[in-house]
Amino acid sequence: MKPFTLSSLFLLLLALLTLSHAASIGINYGRIANNLPSATKVVHLLKTHGITRVKVYDTDPAVLHALSGSGIKLTVDLPNQQLFAAARAPSFALQWVQRNVLAYYPHTRIEAIAVGNEVFVDPHNTTNFLVPAMKNIYLALLKHNLHNDIKVSSPIALSALQNSYPSSSGSFRPELVQPVFKPMLDFIRQTGSYLMVNVYPFFAYESNADVIPLEYALFRDNPGVVDPGNGLRYFNLFDAQIDAVFAALDALKYNDVNIVVTETGWPSKGDNNEVGASVDNAAAYNGNLVRKILTNGGTPLRPKADLTVYLFALFNENQKPGPTSERNFGMFYPDEKKVYDIPFTTEGLKDYHDHPSPAGGAQREAAPSPTVTVGGGGGGGVSKSTTGNTWCVANPDAEKERLQAALDFACGEGGADCRPIQKGATCYDPDTLVAHASFAFNSYYQKKARAGGSCYFGGTSYVVTQQPKYGTCEFPTGSES
Repeated sequence: MKPFTLSSLFLLLLALLTLSHAASIGINYGRIANNLPSATKVVHLLKTHGITRVKVYDTDPAVLHALSGSGIKLTVDLPNQQLFAAARAPSFALQWVQRNVLAYYPHTRIEAIAVGNEVFVDPHNTTNFLVPAMKNIYLALLKHNLHNDIKVSSPIALSALQNSYPSSSGSFRPELVQPVFKPMLDFIRQTGSYLMVNVYPFFAYESNADVIPLEYALFRDNPGVVDPGNGLRYFNLFDAQIDAVFAALDALKYNDVNIVVTETGWPSKGDNNEVGASVDNAAAYNGNLVRKILTNGGTPLRPKADLTVYLFALFNENQKPGPTSERNFGMFYPDEKKVYDIPFTTEGLKDYHDHPSPAGGAQREAAPSPTVTVGGGGGGGVSKSTTGNTWCVANPDAEKERLQAALDFACGEGGADCRPIQKGATCYDPDTLVAHASFAFNSYYQKKARAGGSCYFGGTSYVVTQQPKYGTCEFPTGSES
């Protein structure tokens, strides 16, 4: 008998851990690009790296045909644009299932249908159609006796939460609870499905890099943070964000509903003001996340959660709009070479080591930007103006998810006085994300004595030289706060 080596003992331990839970790693296969390899080559790439779960954002026949017989489990998407038709016409839902599921199943192992994607932040206001569309898709599966094999759900962004910090205070946005969340969670419970959640610690870190330690965001060794509400100690931001969703479920008495993380990732490149976007940090986040999930798929609040997590994304996508980071979340370049080397499987973990760079992760410094006044371009960044009274306001063009993350920080760790924007208080109206974030950002900015860099929030805010006013709410200066 051959003696056990350290590597063989490690593999045995990982195998035992894998047998004890069903946590797994998948990947998102986005295709907003004009230079990607064929779907057939992509399937070969997936199999070469041991990736057994994939999520796509449509039902492209070329992709579904290529996956046939591969054994790879697939989540397909019914686009937001089709929610109205699927909700209003059961016949449309039935035809959609026949054309996009039955035509390929079971040779293509479709295991779930994502009905829409981040519907609550969709500017086309399709929220009211979400649950009816989910029900009609399910009834179409039921008609063909596929309802037990294929789950129906819908991915939500973290911005669907009213509170996410601390995790124990997690709660869904109150205006969504009765009309959407309760019916959706009832549906998920009754059909044995799960809640799909997209979480991006990168956005929270980018907005609050002066407060959130990089090690905490990247799953590296750190002393952790104790949640004052439940006494649990958190050693990474991912767990804290997921547990905020679990806490929101608990608050509505849906603690039996499971979660699948349908998107999470870290960009390997970004603009100068996208703090933390680098190859080193992306490799650390994704590699350490894979290790965490495949060796301990739970969270402090739900240690037996057995999370399935889909990394975002398979490729860098050169035609995605927005900042540079949006085009650089990929694990692979379009020529199929790795952007960085991380494992995707338990087997691959035996050779994986996170090697922090001597520079501490190549954190980007924010480039200075010119003074911005009311009515200016609103490009974000830090104003150099230091004379006279100044205020900090939210950039209305900022992405909602980043803005929400920055607001959560300001009212949480940042210590801003957010009492006036609570329901019924003097500055609650207008009840908009931009108005509430502006008040919170300004409170933080004034408490920091308008110090340079205290009105940044990852590029979601800027300094103005005229006193802002939302409705009847006037913003205080440092001397008034």
